[in-house]
Amino acid sequence: MSADEPPGVRYALSAGPGDVGHRVVLRRRVPGGLSDVLGHVESWSGGTVAVRDRHGRLVEIAEDDLVAAKRVPEPPARR
Repeated sequence: MSADEPPGVRYALSAGPGDVGHRVVLRRRVPGGLSDVLGHVESWSGGTVAVRDRHGRLVEIAEDDLVAAKRVPEPPARR
């Protein structure tokens, strides 16, 4: 456990390179704490994960900064 993980919380990395094209949520270390990124994985190679968020921004994250990762379902259709 690192200093930025709350006591009693266990994080899991259940997403990986096989999730390219799928929607994921990633928790990463950032200065001052943790931050989440939600979007579709565009690439996962060379120690970097590239995720396109719902605003169309490409977020690149170093694998070493990942605390948790998992595949999540697509959002419900808008009415």
